Amino acid sequence: MDNQKIAIVSGAAQGMGYEVMRALACEGHIVIGIDKQEEKLQIVKSDLQKKGIEVETFYADVTDSLGIETVVDYVEKKYKKIDVLVNVAGVLSVGEITAIDEHEWERTFAINTTGVFNLSKAVCKRMKEKQAGVIITVSSNAATVPRTSMAAYCSSKAASLMFTKCLGLEMAKYNIRCNIVSPGATDTEMQKAFWESGGSIEQGIRGMPEEYRVGIPLRKIANTSDIADAILFLISDRAHHITMNNIVVDGGATLGVQ
Repeated sequence: MDNQKIAIVSGAAQGMGYEVMRALACEGHIVIGIDKQEEKLQIVKSDLQKKGIEVETFYADVTDSLGIETVVDYVEKKYKKIDVLVNVAGVLSVGEITAIDEHEWERTFAINTTGVFNLSKAVCKRMKEKQAGVIITVSSNAATVPRTSMAAYCSSKAASLMFTKCLGLEMAKYNIRCNIVSPGATDTEMQKAFWESGGSIEQGIRGMPEEYRVGIPLRKIANTSDIADAILFLISDRAHHITMNNIVVDGGATLGVQ
């Protein structure tokens, strides 16, 4: 076990979280996937087991600080360390600012921002004792580029991005690296739901002038494996001198303005 990384991945029941969990397990690490979609989490665990890929899963709501503390405490006691945390859990909120009610605003921040805080805080307390660790937060290219009808999402992702940079600054003296991966349009259930509310893949790739979107220069959207690969690099020893950084994986959609 000494050579294996112990990794916690939030939002593991689908999309990017699932792909990160799967990729880490395939590299031989012990992965604990957490999600509040308990039934879906058990289904993906079973599917992975059928493929010979073992993961451990827990029902956990990232907005519940006590619940998160309980899960993290269990992992630390069982495995004696936590090497990696990947904050993936998130929700998409769409709506013009004048139409967003306070409950939707608060829900978006509770998951996308406070959830990152709760999990990072709980894990960092354990990592500090070992003087080592890596934390990756999945933000969004929308964290640094304004989007119409996405104020809650953009703002919450911007907050989690800056939180992770501040965390990296504070944790650097403990040899804990904290970085961000910011995807653009990616083939996930969340993205498909967004397109169903208006627009399409083709429009997203071409650009939507009426929404002030320039399109994707590489002429394609990302796969979840593209995001996972960036995360695996930042976790690896090849990135041992990288912290407080933001890798944008969006095919050039934000023209490097990060």
